Amino acid sequence: MGEQQHVKFPQEVIDEYASLGVDLPALFSAGHLGNRMGVQILEASAERVVGTMPVEGNTQPYGLLHGGASAVLAETLGSIGSMLHGGVSRIAVGVDLNCTHHRGVRSGLVTGVATPVHRGRSTATYEIVITDEQDKRVCSARLTCLLREAGAKDAGNLPDAGRVDGAGA
Repeated sequence: MGEQQHVKFPQEVIDEYASLGVDLPALFSAGHLGNRMGVQILEASAERVVGTMPVEGNTQPYGLLHGGASAVLAETLGSIGSMLHGGVSRIAVGVDLNCTHHRGVRSGLVTGVATPVHRGRSTATYEIVITDEQDKRVCSARLTCLLREAGAKDAGNLPDAGRVDGAGA
């Protein structure tokens, strides 16, 4: 996913995670899969998550953007929004992902924007709209995440990069 220093987070969210010793941009990344696919997170809050992904390297045999690649971008953005909504005491786990592919894209960069449809105590649902460089809709997606309390077993699953001290959670 590359460098994360340009991600825009609300200051109160940055402060909340920093008080726990967590580097928020590293924690809310696209992970190993997103890195391989070139996903870049540009903006992140519970109200709106924006990210991009190159078409090159993420195509199917016909040379079009792979539908699974769009699904990865959508789930990444919706999960980040859900995680930010849930806060530091909850873990967001995707339970339903729906994608409708509207048009093919052969080159350039696609941009996804995730906005909440529902933000409750136990679930969060985000709509993710993916567009091409001409702002034409490529994919419409909806992700629902279960929000569950973080437990001791979750601490070891936080990425080391997310900890300011590098010691994991």
